[in-house]
Amino acid sequence: MDLHTFLVLLATGVGGGMMAALVGGASVITFPVMLAVGLPPVIATASNLVAVSGGNFLAAMTDRGNLPPFNRAFVGLIAASLSGAVIGAVLLLATPTRMFEQLIPVLLGLATILFGFARQITQWMRARAKARGEAEWKISVTSVPLVLPISIYGGYFGAGAGTLLLGVLTIATEGDYRRANVAKNLVSSLNTVAASVWFIIHGAVSWPQTLSMMLGCLAGGFCGAHLSRRVPQQFMRVLVIFVGALLTAIFAWKYWF
Repeated sequence: MDLHTFLVLLATGVGGGMMAALVGGASVITFPVMLAVGLPPVIATASNLVAVSGGNFLAAMTDRGNLPPFNRAFVGLIAASLSGAVIGAVLLLATPTRMFEQLIPVLLGLATILFGFARQITQWMRARAKARGEAEWKISVTSVPLVLPISIYGGYFGAGAGTLLLGVLTIATEGDYRRANVAKNLVSSLNTVAASVWFIIHGAVSWPQTLSMMLGCLAGGFCGAHLSRRVPQQFMRVLVIFVGALLTAIFAWKYWF
């Protein structure tokens, strides 16, 4: 690998790490570059997943004060994230991806809508529960039924999984972007680490390219985590909706037309 390729991968990793830490969707820019430097599609997919894993974890730890408390529910969150990603990775190597590719634009579009209307959806669910005489409606970011299916998707294919997580977790945090984002970064990092171990065991990673991009992703994830703590939530809300709509359009064009 020459110096030019290293610098391209490093710079792409910085941009991808920042994007992953702030809104998700880093693979939209990192995966095509892995292909562009000459890696076969399967190797590029696995290598890209390993490269972006560290940036998300660093972003989550940088803003760890907004993580859920370390208790039994938090351990359940970790277990659901890891086991779901491993299940997804096993499925990826065992089954064709075409059916899931067709669902990606739908999932991303739904995630964007969930994020954009998180507060309204939460208020509606509370009012509905109250009208039926039930206890106050509540869902947590540590909910296993919430995290497990998205983790399976993240380990299986991963495209837009961060955006999908952010959309759903924003409902759980009643529209609090920062709390939802740090939980998203933690779950995304656990997903990618678990799936990465499976790919590494099966020799599907090209290490020179992976380590070059990973270095950039770590720097980008650190910077992105600090930005997410300082940028106004309303600005981030608009940015996430824009990126979510853009990713939906990109993947709809790629897989539907």
